[in-house]
Formats: sequence, structure tokens, C-alpha cells
Amino acid sequence: MMHRPDSRPTERGIALVVVLLVVLAIAAIAAGAALLTSGSTLVNKYHARQSTLETVADAGIEQVRSSLNGNSAIYPDSNYSVIENGVTVYAADGSVIPNVKRWTYLGPTGVTTGQFGVFGSAIVVVQDGQGDQVIRRGEMYQASFAKYAYFTNIEGAIVFANGDQIHGPLFSNDAITINSSGATFWGPVTSAKTISGTSYGTFKAGYTQNAAPIAFPTLASLTKLQTQGTAGQTSITGTTSGAAPDQATTRIEFVSVDLNGDGNTTDPNEGFMRVYQVNSTSNAWWVTGDTTSYSANGGLNKEWNCGHVLAGTHTYFKIFRHHPTSGGDQQSSAITSGTNRQCYLGGNPILNDWTTTINPNDTLTGHGAFLASDSLGHWLPWPGTVSPLVTAARGTSPSKTQVGDANYLWPINPVLNTAFRGVVYVTGRVAVSGVFHGQVTVAATDNIIVASDITDVTTPGAVSCASAANDMLGLFSAKNVIVADNLLKDPITAASGSGSPVLWGPASGIQIQAVVLAESSFTVQNYGQGPTASETCGASTSGRGCLYLNGGVIQYQRGAVGTTGGTGYVKQYSYNACAATSPPPYFPTTGHFARGHYYEIDPTGFNVATYWQQLVPR
Repeated sequence: MMHRPDSRPTERGIALVVVLLVVLAIAAIAAGAALLTSGSTLVNKYHARQSTLETVADAGIEQVRSSLNGNSAIYPDSNYSVIENGVTVYAADGSVIPNVKRWTYLGPTGVTTGQFGVFGSAIVVVQDGQGDQVIRRGEMYQASFAKYAYFTNIEGAIVFANGDQIHGPLFSNDAITINSSGATFWGPVTSAKTISGTSYGTFKAGYTQNAAPIAFPTLASLTKLQTQGTAGQTSITGTTSGAAPDQATTRIEFVSVDLNGDGNTTDPNEGFMRVYQVNSTSNAWWVTGDTTSYSANGGLNKEWNCGHVLAGTHTYFKIFRHHPTSGGDQQSSAITSGTNRQCYLGGNPILNDWTTTINPNDTLTGHGAFLASDSLGHWLPWPGTVSPLVTAARGTSPSKTQVGDANYLWPINPVLNTAFRGVVYVTGRVAVSGVFHGQVTVAATDNIIVASDITDVTTPGAVSCASAANDMLGLFSAKNVIVADNLLKDPITAASGSGSPVLWGPASGIQIQAVVLAESSFTVQNYGQGPTASETCGASTSGRGCLYLNGGVIQYQRGAVGTTGGTGYVKQYSYNACAATSPPPYFPTTGHFARGHYYEIDPTGFNVATYWQQLVPR
């Protein structure tokens, strides 16, 4: 019998090898799992550490912003301040965050002149014991007072009533009162005290009481603007003379000029102003056409500011004082009949009828030939270099086709006046009117008098707030902003004390498209005097019609513009929302820094001094 070889030892050897391989595989898997677990733990620890550093950095930005709003002295005028220098950081519960240090830097960034607002940055560097870093930058900006449709420090005894319509944000540091006749508020209403009569108000965006007060801007805010006006050759020396608060020896007339012949005046270089001054301070009444001259001079027949169009060899305008007392051209007929009666502000070339004739280029609208001077005053020439574009468009002497005022047009734009900073600074009182184009703040050390309509070339809201065509005017007075009681806007009788009141100027009411800031009040001269129910304002009647204001009113103490008895104006205020994001140049800010953009900074090779220079354009 044959025997087969015994194979069991060999099979046992293979089994051993397999077992060993399985054991090794399991060990490898276990080791891999251990490594994976260890790696995951490390990754989790890293992310946790990174999250801690980021949280500490973010908290540092908010902490310095809060400190700044509590103590503005820590904010430097230029460059940056070191607020924290490698300090220990604490958690919310007061415990130390181990192995973490923080450095914080604060200062102005962006265009630091303040022309477009006040902007700053906080840069926070956080580092741990292993050398890991996180760097963050938080932008901050100071809200402009132009953001308010209405702001007062003191409300006084004046109330919201008679269906007042207020659009946009409203804030008062004083108590607000709403009369039973009611008022509607389309924006948020905030009082640092209380609001009485809330049941009489319609609040479209709610209201807040007992809010934190906001400090009203000081005269220091205005004084700083003189430097900007001087730099831009738009600083004007006037006087404080005038027998009434709405009289002035200086007036500014805004003018828009079509330089390129495209049929509009919306181009960046087409905004100008002209400046007129009287030869004697005793003639301040003439500049604004103040109503006191009406009685002081002996009635309309003695007026310098008013007249009548006559037809002859040329159609021309003749002031009333130069009409004869009898005959076909007698004063009584010129004053009481016809539709070509009109009053103008002092310096208007149409009033230059000092004897019996006037340049035939003049028309009733007063846009005829330019006369540099008259017997009562003169226009100031632009102290800078006159652009050939202006000379070509307007000419330097009157003609049939050119006005002739090229040398007297002050460019209020940086295209033709490269040094212009957006500020017109007046030492003394100034009267303003005209058609405005650009972005300008008029600052005056005394009253600013609104002598007639101020309208923008571009209708508010018609273009983007960031558009160069968007017009934005600020009126910033160290005292009052006053709507004049003058012969243009206040209906008067044809003869002293007799007849029905007649409007002798432009259409009923007055248009003001500007953001007004008065260190005292925004008010109407003689608001409680004059005729009643002579002009209409919607369904209402008053002595002078509607006071249309598109922009905002910021005043220390609320001033009156009319009475419930029907004198003065009826308020028709609307809000220019662009003032919040594109305020007038150098307009005062509230002092409160709000949260802006947020940036992550690459820590590789970071140097705070070098980085800061990149944030501040030179």
C-alpha cells in the first residue's frame, strides 16, 4: 500500500502566515485610526484657536469704537494712535484668555480733510503663544447732521399742528409736542425727553422717547471752514450791517451756465456764483429788497427794487421812482395796472434805470446785459483765473448774444477752480438765491438770508446720490437762517395802507432746496406780520403761500415760519435722502462713530505704519 505525503505541517505554516498578516493589517488600521484621531484633534484645536483669535480681534474693533464714542479725545487728527500695545485679553466672564495678546491702532483714513465726511479705521492685531496671528480692520464713520430732515436742541413753545407733514428722520434733544389738530411723521421720530400728544400724531416709522441726547454742533465746527474757503478762493468779507435781521450788504446769486452748448447745465464745470456788495452799509435794504424800504422810502412810487415794463423804441424796464407823477407814463398807472410789474433783488441789471433808459438787451426776467456796477453797489470779480470756456460762453461785455459777466462768475466746482474745497465762507451776513449746481456748503459768521428761490439744476431724487450731477447745498449759519420779508415774496398794497395786497415778485411761496443748519434758528422774518389769506398753499391760505423746503432743517432752537392766524408761510417740508449718504462738504457730524466696512488682512509681512500709509491718500 502506498502512502501519500503528510501535508499538515505545511498547511499549519500557511495559516500562521495568514494570521500574522491579519494581525498586522489590524494593527495598521488601528494605528491609522489613531493617527486620524490625533490629526482630527489637532485640526479641531487649530480651528478652535483660530476662532478664538478672530473673536478677540472682532471684539477689539467694537471695544475701541465704543471707547471712541465715549471719549473722542483718543481719536488723533492725523496718522494713528496706539490704543492697545500687546495687552492681555479677557473673556466675557472676566477670565484671562491664556497665551493671547492684542494690539489696537486707531486713526482717520480715506480722504481725511473731512470734505466728504469723517472716516476712520481701527486695526486690531491678535497673536497667540505659538506665533499665530489674526489681523482685522474695521471702518467707522461719523454720521452727518444732514441725515436728519429735522433736528432741534430746544423745541420751546412751538408745536406740530395743523396737519404738518414731516418726511425723513426727526430728532430733538427736547420734549416734542403734537397739537390736537394733528401731524404726520413719515420717518422715525426720536426725543431725548418725551413726546406729548402721541395720539394726535400719525407715525409711519414709529417713535422713541428718552433716547440718548446728541450734542448740537458748536461754532468751532463753522470756524474750521474758513480755512477751506480761503484755500478755494471762495472766502468773502462782508459786514453785519442791516437795520433788520433780513438785510445784508452782501448777496450771493447762484448761476448755472451751459458752457458746451449741449442744452443743459448739469456738467461738472457748469456751476457758478456771483457776489454783489453795496457801496454803503446804509443800503443793506436794497440788497434783499426788504419791505422796510417800502414804507421808509414813501411807498411803491419811491421804490428802487420795483418797476414796470414800458414800450417804446425799445421795450425796457423802469423803476417806479423814475416814473413821472403825471402824464401817460405816470406812477399811479404803472403801479396799479398791467401785468408787467415786478420787484428784484439789489444788483439785478434790470434795475439799472437810474435816469430814463436801460440797455435794450434787458428783459423782464432780468437775464439781460450784465452791468458790473450801479449807483448803489457792484459785483465782485472772480479773484482766480477766468477759464476761456467761460469767456467764450458769456463774454466780458454785454452784447446781443452774450451776457458779459465772464469775469464775475466764481466757479464753485473743482474743474474750473482746482483749489475749490466745497466751501464758500462769508465773514458777516449774506443773502442767497438763484439756480444752484454742485456740492457746496455756504458758511457765514452771521445770518444767512434766503432772499428768493434757491433751486437745484437737477431735481432732488432725479439721479443717483453718488452721481456727479446730484446737487447738494448746505447753509450753515453761526446765527440764524432767515427767509426774507421782501418785496419779491410778501404781497403788498399798491399804495401805502390802501388796496388789496398784490404779489410783486415771482410766483407765490418760496422754494429752498438745501440742508439748513442754524446755530440759533431757522425762521421767517416778520412771520407774524403782513397780509393774511393772500396766497394759497394747497387747500390752505396764508399771507405768503407755501414754504417748500427740500433737504433738512437743523436748528438749535425751533423758529417760527407762520401763524395759525394766516400770516407768514405754510410749511411744506420734504426730505432729501441723498443728504444722509452724500452730505454737503464739511457739514458738521454728530460725533457718533457708526460701524462701517470690515476687512481681513493678510498677516504675512504686515507692518502697521506701512499699511496705514496706504489707507490715507496723499
